[in-house]
Amino acid sequence: MTARKTARTLPLHAILVAVGAVMFVPLVYAALSGFKSTDELSRNPFGLPEHWVTGNYTNILGSGDFWRLLGNSTVIAVGTTVLVVAVSALAAFSFARFAFRGREVLFTFFTMGLMFPFAVAALPLFLLLRAMDLLDNPLGVILPQAAYGLPMTIIILRGFFRQIPGELEEAATLDGCSSFGFFWRVLLPMARPALGTVSVLAVVTSWNNFMLPLLVFTENTWWTLPIGVQQFQGQYSAEYARVFAYLVLAMVPALAFYSVAERQLVGGLTAGASKG
Repeated sequence: MTARKTARTLPLHAILVAVGAVMFVPLVYAALSGFKSTDELSRNPFGLPEHWVTGNYTNILGSGDFWRLLGNSTVIAVGTTVLVVAVSALAAFSFARFAFRGREVLFTFFTMGLMFPFAVAALPLFLLLRAMDLLDNPLGVILPQAAYGLPMTIIILRGFFRQIPGELEEAATLDGCSSFGFFWRVLLPMARPALGTVSVLAVVTSWNNFMLPLLVFTENTWWTLPIGVQQFQGQYSAEYARVFAYLVLAMVPALAFYSVAERQLVGGLTAGASKG
């Protein structure tokens, strides 16, 4: 039985190892390349560094521009996450716990937002932000990102909220709790796994967003890390080792955040699946 089970799972393990290698090997290659000089990288692209050039990393870490970009990305990601989770939680609560005419039509209208890619709305969004004087303003990125995050977040939270037993709401009402009181004191604490999941998704989506900040920020005051990577690559296009070092340092915050939030993300999705 053990041999049969091993034989059945061997192809799956092989696929997992292959996928892991595809994701892990480029990271290791980029990190090691950042410790080389550009000449050595040209001569020895795949070997270990002969002389570990730590200056590629320390020079970037000692630059105020890198930390400014990191701070900008953090502020925009946190602002987007707080806004999208707060608004989506209230909307999902209404869709899940209240019966009103046109509820499903309105919910379908929200879900239709998943069908429209950002490229379709780039020009009208730019004109709208310019008319509202939100260009070169972090709100010009936070508000559209939150709007684009609403459909998926509402879908996830609504499914979770609908699984909360109605008896809890009835008991809370008998104890004198209002609808908002039930939402704030009972529903939200029970929905922490789902809230954590949508928060992680919102942070990662905002952190990796490149097109919207590039569209909104014409000055470098509020540039984010993805834009900084592009600008650094253009400035030091011939110094491949320094570019690799910058790429690695730009990836470290996202990888660190995901490594910490991975359990919350998987746990929230698992909880939602088990409740469904």
